[in-house]
Amino acid sequence: MKNKVLVSLLLMAGGGLFSSCKEFLDYQPQGTLSSENIKSADNADALVTAAYASLGNGEMIGPIASMWVYGSVRSDDAYKGGGGVSDLEDINFYEQHNLTQPQQGGGFYHPYTWENYYKAISRANVAIRSISNLTESSFALKTTRLAELRFLRGHAHFMLKMLFKYVPYIDETLSNDQILATSNRKYTNDQLWDKIAEDFQYAVTNLPASQSQVGRANKLSAAAYLAKLRLYQAYEQDETHKVVSINKTKLQQVVDLTQQVISSGKYNLQSDFAENFLPEYDNGVESVFAVQYSINDGTTLGRLNFEDGLNYPHGAPQYGCCGFHQPSQNLANAFGTDANGLPKFDTFNDAVIDFKTAMVDPRVDHTIGIDGHPYKYNSASPFSNSWVRDPGVYGFYQTMKSQQLATSSSYKKQGPFMGVSKNIDIIRYSDVLLWQAEAYIELGQQALALPLINKIRARAAASTGRTKKADGTDPSKYLIKPYDSANWTQAYARKALQFERRLEFATESPRFFDLVRWGIAAETLNAYITKEKTRRSHLSGAKFTAGRDEYLPIPQREITFTKGLYQQNPGF
Repeated sequence: MKNKVLVSLLLMAGGGLFSSCKEFLDYQPQGTLSSENIKSADNADALVTAAYASLGNGEMIGPIASMWVYGSVRSDDAYKGGGGVSDLEDINFYEQHNLTQPQQGGGFYHPYTWENYYKAISRANVAIRSISNLTESSFALKTTRLAELRFLRGHAHFMLKMLFKYVPYIDETLSNDQILATSNRKYTNDQLWDKIAEDFQYAVTNLPASQSQVGRANKLSAAAYLAKLRLYQAYEQDETHKVVSINKTKLQQVVDLTQQVISSGKYNLQSDFAENFLPEYDNGVESVFAVQYSINDGTTLGRLNFEDGLNYPHGAPQYGCCGFHQPSQNLANAFGTDANGLPKFDTFNDAVIDFKTAMVDPRVDHTIGIDGHPYKYNSASPFSNSWVRDPGVYGFYQTMKSQQLATSSSYKKQGPFMGVSKNIDIIRYSDVLLWQAEAYIELGQQALALPLINKIRARAAASTGRTKKADGTDPSKYLIKPYDSANWTQAYARKALQFERRLEFATESPRFFDLVRWGIAAETLNAYITKEKTRRSHLSGAKFTAGRDEYLPIPQREITFTKGLYQQNPGF
């Protein structure tokens, strides 16, 4: 889906990086503002607006805001879905792991995602370079806007590093020739984390605690993002992506940074889990930083998210396309609880869950479309197995969090595809709580993590009002309880934390990246595949190879263009 309407019609030119690099150097957009014609505060602000717009400039075939392809389907959370394995086969390659290639689908998906992130970096760099030439007297917001731009650049580099591990770091000081000579191995793994961290630290130092306009980064969202980066960095990897140590200094930084956010009182959990997935609660108390979307804003289509547009129930008459991103049986089973209302850490996947009899975590009915259960809180129209496109391959479950009802004011259908103006949260407050809990656990201070995890579970227990059926009854047998301090050892707390992150963010995409960060991707995903292939034959040849499949390959076209300057990730 290539129809995109920008918040601003500004498209950046000038010495940044548009990958593939040659395409950028030959590219001259229409309606251009560049460093040569920025003379006023209004024009400078327009450059910043364009940099923000790049956060949502991903596409179905080159996503950058929604990571369902890279983080959910590559994990044990979801199958590709759609009309069989050949339907958008690139996503099937990621699901199988062993079929992933450096160059796929004519440059679609990870090569295109690479390109879209570097477009975003280019916009940020052009704006930084331009605004740096203005005086504080001519542009009173100069320092604030520079800090916002460095936050945005930090975000794009962070996402690239999370996906590809080794990427070229590009800032505003580089000329076009220097960009072309910048290797993706200029920095070590740890040095690259630190380079990206410099942008977030600048934002923490120079941004205000609050902004008058929603959607802009502030000091606290920058602190939260820096905490996320330090948490990833704390799990130190060798060249084969194996976690060899956990850096306690970095973990303490996570605690300190997340505490800035928590103690500010600016953010909190939404009272109902559902509110995170409904457009009327966009920019609510739980949203620490989000990609902003809009509809009926004077443009043809609005500023809509089409990245999740493939994932609606195919057979539902109000949608008609396309049935992708189907929750796995493993994920469905993970929502089962024991007699104490706690997860079944080691036995949850022994058998297929029966939602008519099993005790479950309420978050299941916010996450998975299940036959006879309200779909997206609409009790008048329960989900039906007849809505599933290819149940013989992918089973009967359907994803739900990122989808909206066709009656929602945020929803628009364009041809066969759906777009919505619902924001995509990059960081939620529940993230911040669980990052701090994780750091405490790995520091051996697991008692301090207990109330943080239980706060998340208490909110889940209270989130049953919107999931009820038309007769007012619950569609599932809900039973969820807090953990108690008995036997709350570090090992048990680690299991609880890892399980809680899965249930809280199921199908939102963090799962794969969490597994890689923790150093347990290979063991977890191969165990998942071994069991799941007995249920889903399309996984019969799947295999996760440690030291290879933790990261996507560097796109081959980038290596070719740089004449081998970029080094490929191991195993590809």
